[in-house]
Amino acid sequence: MYELAILARGGVLLTVWALAAGWPPGRLAARLRRDGWQRICRGAWAVPGKETDWRVRETALQLLRPQRVCRHGTAARLHRIEVLAGPRAPSGSRASLPPEDVCLRRGLRVTTAARTVADLIRASGSREEAVVTADSALSHRVVEGVRRDPPVRYEDLAAQLSARRPGAPRARAWLPLANPAAGSPAETVARLRMADASLFPECQPPLRTSGGRVLRPDFLFRSAGLAVEVEGYAYHGTPRAHERDVARFNALQSCPELRRVLRFTAREVFTHPARMTTTIQAALTDLALATPRTEGRRGTR
Repeated sequence: MYELAILARGGVLLTVWALAAGWPPGRLAARLRRDGWQRICRGAWAVPGKETDWRVRETALQLLRPQRVCRHGTAARLHRIEVLAGPRAPSGSRASLPPEDVCLRRGLRVTTAARTVADLIRASGSREEAVVTADSALSHRVVEGVRRDPPVRYEDLAAQLSARRPGAPRARAWLPLANPAAGSPAETVARLRMADASLFPECQPPLRTSGGRVLRPDFLFRSAGLAVEVEGYAYHGTPRAHERDVARFNALQSCPELRRVLRFTAREVFTHPARMTTTIQAALTDLALATPRTEGRRGTR
């Protein structure tokens, strides 16, 4: 009779494995309780001391049901694709999927990145949810502390959305709104809200500071000399990160092209978008009115 820890895979033990190894049901139940094994779901246990997070649970479910495939939000997490919180979609499925739409990711069977993003966009309850997912998938990002390349190409995503599935027409209408230059979900929502207010800045354009450093403001109204910065979900994190952020903000203001820099938090973008766009419009108006006066003064010298 093998010890239970030897029978576990990836920190997960299935009851059927222990029974097949000769453990009597009563003795098995007593040993699991005595040693502190953690019940994940019916028929699956985590080794003592192991954190039973979403990955451990999904591992157990796939061991119990080999045909299960991670989909929607769970698949997005495995591909490190950011999503906005919305109505919860099924995280896994035993439904038949084309082999080309399934891959192995971080040890789990999961829909490919293109299929995952297409599924999420089709199921999105809003334009913001859809475009945030597309932007994240199409851009270079740091997600959960990991720097990654774009997991999806625009052409592959468009091909996925060409299939006749529920929600596809609306999804195809939203896809052109995606912009790989977006650096965070908050930036995506800010861009969409600005467009609603007929504000169309450049996204992440390169600017050179007076000291020669190249910086990319989140948004730039070039003719007005106005930059707009949007802070992400957790933009500081550590004192050192906060120092870098302050230094970057000060350096950005030294760019010759800029006359003013506005900053908004993610909270403002998500909860008070009208206030954000009104502030930007007011700044643009002020800068436009200031320009003739400045030029007039220069001309009299």
